[in-house]
Amino acid sequence: MAAVEQQVTSGDVAATTENRFGIKPKRSADADERLAQAGAFTKLLRRPEAGAAGGLLATIIIFALLPGAANLYSLQGAMTFLTLSAELGIIATAAALLIIAGEFDLSVGSMIGFAGVVIGLTVRELGFPLWGGIASAFAVAIFFGYMNGLIVVKTRLPSFIVTLASLFILRGLSIGITRAVTGRTQIPYILEDVPDPWTAGLFNGHLLTGFFQWMADQGWIGARSDGVPFVAGVPASIVWWIGITVIAGYVLTQTRYGNWIFATGGDQDVARNVGVPVGRVKISLFICTACAATLLATIQVMEAGSADTTRGLLKEFEAIIAAVIGGVLLTGGYGTVYGVLFGSLIFGLVQMGIFYTGIDTDWFKVFLGLVILAAVLVNTYIRTKALGGGRSR
Repeated sequence: MAAVEQQVTSGDVAATTENRFGIKPKRSADADERLAQAGAFTKLLRRPEAGAAGGLLATIIIFALLPGAANLYSLQGAMTFLTLSAELGIIATAAALLIIAGEFDLSVGSMIGFAGVVIGLTVRELGFPLWGGIASAFAVAIFFGYMNGLIVVKTRLPSFIVTLASLFILRGLSIGITRAVTGRTQIPYILEDVPDPWTAGLFNGHLLTGFFQWMADQGWIGARSDGVPFVAGVPASIVWWIGITVIAGYVLTQTRYGNWIFATGGDQDVARNVGVPVGRVKISLFICTACAATLLATIQVMEAGSADTTRGLLKEFEAIIAAVIGGVLLTGGYGTVYGVLFGSLIFGLVQMGIFYTGIDTDWFKVFLGLVILAAVLVNTYIRTKALGGGRSR
């Protein structure tokens, strides 16, 4: 009889307990969901850029099924939408870092226009060399970025309000100064009689030109009647974009400064209590967004050979859009720059895809708004499911 009693398993005891008192036994440790190993797919979904990557894949497939896909996905078409993505990605990457830190910069678009004006006026009116004009624009950007950050940190006013004021100030200065000096809102012929091809090529040159010429000679890519390929090489803007993304990604994930950014956006009071220099982090990121806008302005001036006070209009919102699509939370403390890369690609692909497929471009903004809403919903859903928020309790 005793031998039989010893063979009663723990499961039998649990079942007896449940039957007697109506209470389910506590889950054993090996079944505890907190100790369970996440699968590879779940780990992938937990990545902040997962939703943006899926959205990019869906966008590629959708446009591949529409008329005009052959032109869109040709080498020339690909370089076109990659260039558009790069121009947005340069400012969106810096904007994403600032959003992760819990702040916004709505003056980015106006800084693009103002930086271009600074380059134009210093080169054409003051006789600066091209590199001197560009350096002056970056110096102005550092000043305004520092002032934006300083005001936000010292007054604790919402960065939305502070940079909204900067948006109007910079745009007004661009128009007012340019009209006062030149009598119009554009500064043409900036590169005329400016013998500095190296500086111009640094921002408007092409990489791998020899390789692309060789492919044209082999008949692998399209070329004009004189043998010059339609695509001369990889535009400098794309190279800048990739370089900035790689550097920002490394800083954000592999350095102490990156941890400070996440901590500042997560809870700045707690971060400050554990020694994070919250004020310095925010000010430095405001400077980064202003410098990123100036870099884009420099690229545009080198491409067009002119400056226009209206350049950069609404670019601040496009940067935020790319960041949101890329999985950056507007509340701060969460995100990745690689998701911003995917978000920028979606933006450029949609913009050029609508053109190549013959869809009425008047509907682009509508489509873009739907993409924003869908991206937020999908990213939130995927993140909740991946982190286990969707389980019943």
